[in-house]
Amino acid sequence: MSRRQLERGEPMRGIMTDRGIVPYEGHPVNDADCTILHIDMDAFFASVEELRHPDVVRRPVLVGGTGPRGVVASANYQARRYGIHSAMPMSRALRLCPHAVVFPPDHETYRRVSAGVMDLLRSITPQVEQLSVDEAFLDVAGADRRLGGGPLHIAQLIRARMRAEQGLTCSVGIAATKFVAKLASTRCKPDGLLVVPTRHVTAFLHPLPVGALWGVGERTEQALRRMGLRTVGDVARTPPDTLRHELGQALGNQLAELAWGYDPRPVTPETVDKSVSTEETFPTDIHDPERIRRELLRLSEKVARRLRASGQAGRTVGVKLRRADFSTVTRSRTLPEPTDVARQIAAVARELYAASGLVGAPLRLVGVRVEGLVSADRVHHQLALDEEGPGWRAVERLQDEVVRRFGTGALRPASLALCEEDDV
Repeated sequence: MSRRQLERGEPMRGIMTDRGIVPYEGHPVNDADCTILHIDMDAFFASVEELRHPDVVRRPVLVGGTGPRGVVASANYQARRYGIHSAMPMSRALRLCPHAVVFPPDHETYRRVSAGVMDLLRSITPQVEQLSVDEAFLDVAGADRRLGGGPLHIAQLIRARMRAEQGLTCSVGIAATKFVAKLASTRCKPDGLLVVPTRHVTAFLHPLPVGALWGVGERTEQALRRMGLRTVGDVARTPPDTLRHELGQALGNQLAELAWGYDPRPVTPETVDKSVSTEETFPTDIHDPERIRRELLRLSEKVARRLRASGQAGRTVGVKLRRADFSTVTRSRTLPEPTDVARQIAAVARELYAASGLVGAPLRLVGVRVEGLVSADRVHHQLALDEEGPGWRAVERLQDEVVRRFGTGALRPASLALCEEDDV
């Protein structure tokens, strides 16, 4: 069972007790050991679009591509009432709700709003582990000593400030472990708060379907069902040796522990990205090598810009090439030194494409990835013999400044600008 399926149940708001979920107002809350908070913004992309376009508030709102292969990236809760969810083909979503308002994704804006959200969380505690643009774990043990009132009070403060300062709502799960806190935030969406004290963890977990456990995908869920295990409680009552025998040592151990709520992982602030990537799915398959090369340049520009914005550089450049039959080829190359320069990334990406054996083959998707990331401050570039002045890195940083002031279309490589009309 996916997170989306878990959200389809009735939202659970309050505190877990011997009598089930009860409102926390007017009831004693024993949250002293529940120092882990999971903050999950509600329908983040769609909510940002509602902020930018107040006239669509309370209407079904979708964010995503509208082409033949467009998919839903985000749907507000009015749209979800029609059965729409993220990753659904946009064409199907619009058949379910023809009057939905559709916005194309604006990732620059979403990253900017996300930065404001994370700054707010870090003003509560420096112990913030950002998972994505719209969710994070917090360890509020230290903040409790400073702010007082306990984890529940801090969570209420975060929700109030999020609405007042960012104009957005979030759902908050509170528990002693990351696993239970994340499940709790999922169960109380949207705009909710759920506390799961340690003594009530098993009462919260054991009725849930096995798909609620981390590491249980479709195939593992099928394997568990063949064993007659349908709930987390069923897994908890199964001997760990049996789980290890059927699922393998690592996964068997993991599920045996999670089924009892055991998750020793601490909140790790400032988790470093392992890679930066972007990709493009074409409306129709493309076989023209020159158009593929231009697309690789455009994607390299986006990846390099994100690297520079995050103060990172990467040593390994990779490409993803997906054929018309959905089979996918990936290739990568490790450079002598890390880079955040689009010109260099694009050159490697094009060489990888040339050596892939797919030149001239119809492609439905291409992608560019840079990994092996380090702080850009640690990169000391050695000028090539034919390279003059500050080099391309300085040129592209100047380009970043122009883009920040005038928008992403203000400055781009001539090869992209001249050929834009040909690619439409």
